[in-house]
Amino acid sequence: MERPPPALARSCAIATVVLLARLATTTAVAVASSRDNNASVDVVLPTAGTAPSSTNVTAICEPTPYPRACETALRSSPPPSSGRPHDHDVDPFAASVQFAMSRAASARALARNLSAASAGAPPPGAEDCAELLDITLDQLRDALAAGGGGGDPDGATTWLSAALTNQVTCADSLAAGAGTGSSAGRDAMRSRVDALSQFIATALALHVGKKRNSKAVAAGDDYRGGGSAGLPLPPSAGGAPPPPAAAFPSWVTRRDRKLLEAPAGASGGVAVDAVVALDGSGTHSSINEAIAAVVSGGGGDGTGRKVIHVKAGRYEESVTVSSKQKNVMLVGDGKGKTVIVGHKSAADGYTTYASATVAAMGAGFIAKGLTIENNAGPGKGQAVALRVGGDLSVVYDCAIQAYQDTLYAHSNRQFYAASSIAGTVDFIFGNAAVVLQNCDIRPRRPHRGQKDTVTAQGRTDPNQNTGISIHRCRVAADDLGGAPVFLGRPWQKYSRTVVMETFLDGSISPAGWLEWSGGFALSMLYYGEYGNTGPGAGTGKRVTWAGVHTSMSTSDATRFTVASFIMGDSWLGGTGVSYTSGL
Repeated sequence: MERPPPALARSCAIATVVLLARLATTTAVAVASSRDNNASVDVVLPTAGTAPSSTNVTAICEPTPYPRACETALRSSPPPSSGRPHDHDVDPFAASVQFAMSRAASARALARNLSAASAGAPPPGAEDCAELLDITLDQLRDALAAGGGGGDPDGATTWLSAALTNQVTCADSLAAGAGTGSSAGRDAMRSRVDALSQFIATALALHVGKKRNSKAVAAGDDYRGGGSAGLPLPPSAGGAPPPPAAAFPSWVTRRDRKLLEAPAGASGGVAVDAVVALDGSGTHSSINEAIAAVVSGGGGDGTGRKVIHVKAGRYEESVTVSSKQKNVMLVGDGKGKTVIVGHKSAADGYTTYASATVAAMGAGFIAKGLTIENNAGPGKGQAVALRVGGDLSVVYDCAIQAYQDTLYAHSNRQFYAASSIAGTVDFIFGNAAVVLQNCDIRPRRPHRGQKDTVTAQGRTDPNQNTGISIHRCRVAADDLGGAPVFLGRPWQKYSRTVVMETFLDGSISPAGWLEWSGGFALSMLYYGEYGNTGPGAGTGKRVTWAGVHTSMSTSDATRFTVASFIMGDSWLGGTGVSYTSGL
């Protein structure tokens, strides 16, 4: 059973290129132009030192994806203490985020009420929505602080992108239960998240426009926008190239690098907070028990890494690291030795989101030396092995195995290295900003009537900084029974995936990429290939959709490397780990 085609009427996808410089006001403006047909929405904002007036609230909102929602948010901001009309003092970004927060709180209350309903079973997906809306509120708070100058502005883009993704996931979970149970609660919930999506998309557009405007001013109006990638461009000719050596992203601390670089089962000299063992030799016999124990008493507040050693054995449990449980690291004794197995699937009544064997939504999550498996089987539809939504997560030296929807890179920034991922339909999917490097990607024999697709990327808004980057990996199948393998298909309108400097074996279809539903997204997606090798790397017979780039330039490819895509130019070198920040 394949995932149904996207419903365009309910999609959160944003309109494409918006006309620029359409204002004729006395307020000076700075506008960053687009570079290609996948360009992000450019929002006109007042230059520094000016405040939007009653007149230009409409002008500010006009180029956003949802102008009416934008005006509602900005005109609903509290009046200033001076007593003047509030339009004169509104901070567009802050007002839009605060309004989205109020709507998210209302939607969360409804989802919780539906989940706790005593009369009959709650609508399918309501529990997913309650969890996702709780996460959304935290992300909006963080984005508000960062976007207002109190933190990392790139983080604000990430968290707003993730908050928008949460609404799409909620809607998908609700849709998965269509035809079962009462529809009234589900429809009300759906209406709330659809409206909330518009307000989050507005905040994201205002934030991206604000960043571009400030960069344009700082560069003397010579700033070159990131185009479809929504990223800073690499240095121009003569500029400093990316460092030739590489390391983990800079958000991986020295202590965490020691843990990652230590032999399987070892802690690199770092203290372990809990030991899980089936034979009773550890502190706990269950992984979930160990997680709950190490983060209790304030341990999950992000102040320090919590290391859990999971000894060799086969653990049949669904493991959850919630968004409140931060900086959790699961260290196994090695792939094939420490094995976590689950069985949940869509065919057995679970949503895709809820089917994960391991679900890691806490920021700073790290997994090392584990096999994570969903063995529901190739005919059970969506059955996730690993779902990751925690920002700044690392999965290293792990095996992730299932069939349809194996790895759910749900949201935020993620890095996978030296790992193997095996599956059939859309087996690497989601809407994170994710780089997979030095990974072994293994298509498996699909179920009858299915097609093997490596990726299904879920970008719904051109301002989201998300995408899948497969870099210096190996895509090689075992026994496929003659089934061709496609590099990806567009799950959502602005789907974005690149495959670079990767070995592609002969199982790759000459067409390379597969359509989702007719002509859906074929001109708006971004699919790129760069410097690949192997019998499947030839691009002469690739599909010729407008969004496919079979010969990416070096500058375009650089935007999707580890250094640029998930960390900018902030990297640490000289650790001895054989990873590459650039090309």
